[in-house]
Amino acid sequence: MKIGSTHESAEDYLETILILSKKQENVRSIDISKELNFSRASVSRAMGLLKKSNLIEIDENGYITLTKTGLKKANSVYERHNVLKEFLIKVADIDEKLAEDDACRIEHVISEETFEGIKKYLKK
Repeated sequence: MKIGSTHESAEDYLETILILSKKQENVRSIDISKELNFSRASVSRAMGLLKKSNLIEIDENGYITLTKTGLKKANSVYERHNVLKEFLIKVADIDEKLAEDDACRIEHVISEETFEGIKKYLKK
């Protein structure tokens, strides 16, 4: 699924919804807007596309929840992000902020084979 012109953007939204849902009981578009520092209009458009793709549900109060498929995708991105961040800190010996930023970019393009190799490496 693509939002705007990138698959990466959809993954970022799903990951943000997952993270916010771990911190607070209900997630709304305004929460996502504040977290990502995106306009309400951009977030609203993205939520419409995610809903149309059956990755989220939005109830009558505007509360957003991940569908089973959306949760699976969000957890996958979240895992890639955390594993890559840990790898960059431990192996590349870079600071946490840079590791966070780089993991955010890499998580969208890394192959499954490379990611599995990194996970194996970290388990040693």
